[in-house]
Amino acid sequence: MPDVLGIRFKCCGKIYDFEVNGIEAKEGDQVIVESDFGLSLGKVVKGRRTIEKSERELKRVVRNATEEDFRTREENKLLEKEAREFCVERILARGLPMKLVATETTLDKKRIVFYFTAEGRIDFRELVKDLASRFKTRIEMRQIGVRDEAKLVGGFGVCGRTLCCNTFLTSFEPVSIKMAKKQEMVLNIGKLSGLCSRLMCCLRYEYDGDLGTIATDDEIPPEAAEAPVGKTEKNLSEVLAENIIDDKTEPYAKKEFLPKPFQPGSVPAVIPQSDAKPGEIKTENKDDEQKKKNRKRFKRRRFRKHEPPKKEQ
Repeated sequence: MPDVLGIRFKCCGKIYDFEVNGIEAKEGDQVIVESDFGLSLGKVVKGRRTIEKSERELKRVVRNATEEDFRTREENKLLEKEAREFCVERILARGLPMKLVATETTLDKKRIVFYFTAEGRIDFRELVKDLASRFKTRIEMRQIGVRDEAKLVGGFGVCGRTLCCNTFLTSFEPVSIKMAKKQEMVLNIGKLSGLCSRLMCCLRYEYDGDLGTIATDDEIPPEAAEAPVGKTEKNLSEVLAENIIDDKTEPYAKKEFLPKPFQPGSVPAVIPQSDAKPGEIKTENKDDEQKKKNRKRFKRRRFRKHEPPKKEQ
């Protein structure tokens, strides 16, 4: 039964267990660990404890962080900034339909990770060659969703406070439109969506019900690459429209009472006052239009007949 420490690498990130390996560390200390990507600097958020068995192979804590490690991390920030600017330049040069969100490098600079968003699959092989030839290290491209983008970038919600995913939420839980409906909230996309254009995570906070009974078809699709943003908004609007029609019993909420679409040539023309009867409406047809054209042609012909003859010079 090994002794482990709970270590977090990012703000509001997941907590991973690492084997103590004889290192004395307590909560709040900065340590250097050997992760799957290389040496990384993390913070201890859970003290030393003993576990029976782990599902994955446990990595070890290398040592406590030193001042030199902190200086290296500051230097890596300059490298991350340079890598971001160069990557944006190459994306524009190659015309790739993707948006770069953030860059990250390991402490030993053996790997640089680029986080980006896109509506579908992107062929970035040539882009990776450009980045590898410039920085001479291993390049990794990671496609993330809109919720992960909001978590990395941050921002302020409609409440005026910092986003929950950028403050204390460590994972994204499914949110259903039924939560807003049960709380008697206005079913409006603009008021229920956050900066990521998905349902706000805070709809779960005051939801009084069993979270396990939430239907998956009412949930907003996860931030996968095969679910474009435009398609997600369409699905959400359809769900809202169905809920609104089901809740209202007024006749104007039903389809048979909705206005009919406009058809060309069906615009009514009111009869002149001398010939019209109260409430009578007449629709012009093609024969009436042809009569009007003939009448105008006859007037032009009669006007030319009475023109005075031109004097010969």
